[in-house]
Amino acid sequence: MNLNALALARIERGEGPVRVGLIGAGKFGSMFLNQVPTSPLDVTAIADLSPDRARAACRNVGWDDARIDGVDFLEDGNALAARDDVDVVLEVTGSPAAGIAHARTAFANGKHIVMVNVEADVLAGPLLAREAESAGVVYSMGYGDQPALVCEIVDWARACGFEVVAAGKGTKYLPHFHASTPDTVWEHYGQTPEGAKKAGMNPQMFNSFIDGTKSGIEMTAIANATGLAPSPDGLSFPDVPTDELQNRLIPIDDGGLLHHKGQVEVIASVHRDGSEVPNNLRWGVYAVFEAPNDYARACFRQYGLKTDPSGRYSAMYRPYHLIGLELGISVLSAALRSEPTGCTRDFVSDVVSVAKRDLKDGEMLDGEGGFTVWGKAQPAAKSLQFGALPIGLAHGVKLKRPIKEGEIVRWDDVAADEAADAVKTRRAMEQAFS
Repeated sequence: MNLNALALARIERGEGPVRVGLIGAGKFGSMFLNQVPTSPLDVTAIADLSPDRARAACRNVGWDDARIDGVDFLEDGNALAARDDVDVVLEVTGSPAAGIAHARTAFANGKHIVMVNVEADVLAGPLLAREAESAGVVYSMGYGDQPALVCEIVDWARACGFEVVAAGKGTKYLPHFHASTPDTVWEHYGQTPEGAKKAGMNPQMFNSFIDGTKSGIEMTAIANATGLAPSPDGLSFPDVPTDELQNRLIPIDDGGLLHHKGQVEVIASVHRDGSEVPNNLRWGVYAVFEAPNDYARACFRQYGLKTDPSGRYSAMYRPYHLIGLELGISVLSAALRSEPTGCTRDFVSDVVSVAKRDLKDGEMLDGEGGFTVWGKAQPAAKSLQFGALPIGLAHGVKLKRPIKEGEIVRWDDVAADEAADAVKTRRAMEQAFS
């Protein structure tokens, strides 16, 4: 991609390295910080609710005292996004409300923003992307996270002239995981509580990977960036090995599983009996694409691509993603090329809140990865018609009626604060893109 050469050329011209401000020094942020000393960029400021915790994160990833002393540590993410010594803001908090506020501060101050906060992106990303464009700055997904990597493969396929039939990622999934809570997450995830604590893994955040919420969020981000769409029934998590992608992730009429061409879908790394799928894609991403004509189909055969029996469908996949270790790609792309590594374009998909168990009138919802609800991907039009409560606003709100296990929570079921900026932004996004 030539980004390293461009970054070095900037330094050689005397302009210095690309300057980064990081908001949120948790696991993802720490992985990025680990790469900074060997990357052609510099971190000038870090904002975290606990600056001492952020300093400890820097020490934990191997920063020496001189590098730590060269960074300003603060609590206020909005203050960071307004600083003159920041070229690119990295938003890694995971809080939708905070992400929206930080993005708008960045726009107002002419800063590019890499929205690693996918929760904020699926709540109001189409509107934020439009605001960024008006401000003349880049609004980008975070490279290394699966949505950006899927967008890269989709873009590759379309730029080559192939129709993308399906795209998504792999994950560990079983149907009963939808009821998982922070108390049960590690037994499902395959991690010990002690090991998770030592690695700085937040149980509620990682439970969102297990209970299906993060899959819904990430597929919605991909859909809104690429125009691909979930099935009307949401994700089905079929147990598909990598060598069967081109046979099974194709339309039903062609012998596959898909509701339609152009679908986002997550594939399970374990069979429904709990046994491991051979050649699974738990940590990776994929796209299935179609030959446009007989000549391309012949080329597929001649160059050894695995295809379905018709020879029309093939697949590309990447078996791993390195999370924050790859995030510098987004920073450099935004600063040096004014290009995002994936960007929301439209409101195609949404993530709605579904009760994990029977919930009582007056009970407080605790959001993504918690004890009360999980997030399910749905076509945006279906979500709007139903009046579904988005998962990004299902934290700290009280129910006004009982909700049965498996029932979708509606706006009318909760006492939402209509004066809150995140709620007003979401309402404005729905109005602008419905």
